[in-house]
Amino acid sequence: MATMTHDSAVQRQLRSGLTLAILSASSFGLSGSLARALMNAGWSAASVVAVRVLLAAVVVMPIALRQLHGDWQLLRRNASLITAYGLIAVAGTQLAYFNAVAHMAVGVALLIEYTAPIAVVGWLWVRYRERPGAATVAGAALGITGLFLVIDLRSGATTSWIGIIWALAAMVGAAGYFVLSAHGDGTLPGSVLAAGGLLIGGVALLVAGAVGIVPLHATTNPVVFQHFTVPWWPPVLALGVVTAALAYVSGIAATRLLGSRLASFVALFEVLSALAFAWALLGEAPRVLQLLGGALILGGVIVVRRGEVDAAAPVDEFATER
Repeated sequence: MATMTHDSAVQRQLRSGLTLAILSASSFGLSGSLARALMNAGWSAASVVAVRVLLAAVVVMPIALRQLHGDWQLLRRNASLITAYGLIAVAGTQLAYFNAVAHMAVGVALLIEYTAPIAVVGWLWVRYRERPGAATVAGAALGITGLFLVIDLRSGATTSWIGIIWALAAMVGAAGYFVLSAHGDGTLPGSVLAAGGLLIGGVALLVAGAVGIVPLHATTNPVVFQHFTVPWWPPVLALGVVTAALAYVSGIAATRLLGSRLASFVALFEVLSALAFAWALLGEAPRVLQLLGGALILGGVIVVRRGEVDAAAPVDEFATER
C-alpha cells in the first residue's frame, strides 16, 4: 500500500511538473510575436524589453522576497552573478532576440538562438579542455546542419543578414546564461535570481536609453495582428505578466518538480509554440526546408544534452530562467 501511495504521488508530481513546464514554454514562445507586433506599431526593441522585464520584476519580486527570508548577505555574495545575469541573460539576450524578430521570422530567430547548448559545448571544449563525447559531436553536427537550413542561404531574397546577426547574438547571450549558471553555488533561489536579473536588466536598458546608447521610444498606436487589431496596452501587459512573470514562475516550479534535465527537454516546446503563435498572429508560415532545419536543430540539441548527461558533464538549468 505504501508503495502504491508513493507511486501515485510521483505520478502526480510528474503530471504537475509537465503541465507547468509546458505552460512556461508556451508563455515564453508568445513573446516574439507580441514584440514584433509592438515594434511594427512604432516601439523600439529596447522599449519592448524594458517594459517586459520591469513588469515581470514587479510580479516576481514578492515571491523572491518571501524565498529570500531576509538573508541580504546571500544577495551580497551573489551580487556579481545577479548583475551579469541581468545584463547578459536578461537584457542582452532579449534585446538581441527582439531585434532579430524585427528583421526576420519569429520562429527562425528562436531556432537560431536555440543552438546555444551547442555553443556551450564548444566553449567548454576550448576554454576548459572538456572534450565532448561522440554523441555530443554528432548532435552538434545535426544542429549546425539544421542552422544552415533554417537560415536558408539559397533564398537570398528572404535572408536578412541583420536579423541573422542579431539572432546569433541572442544565441551567444543564451549560452552566456548557461556558463554564468555554472558559477553559482546552488544557494540562491531561482526566483531571487530571476527577480534580481529582471530588475537590473530593465534598469540598465532605461539608463542606456536615457544616455542615447540604445533607442528608447514607444507609441500608443493600435497594434495590428494578422486578423485583428488591439490597443497598445494588452500586448504590453501580456508581455510582462504572461510571457515573463508567468513564464518564469511556472518554469521555476516545473524545474523543482521535474529536475533541471527533464525540464530542459520539455522547454524545447517553446520553439514549437513560437512557430505556432507567429503563424496564427503574424501569418509567418515557415518554409518546408526551414521546418526540416528546425527538426534537425531540436534533434541536435537533444542528442547533445543526452551525450553530456551520459558523460556526467556539468550542464546547468536550461531555459527555466532567461
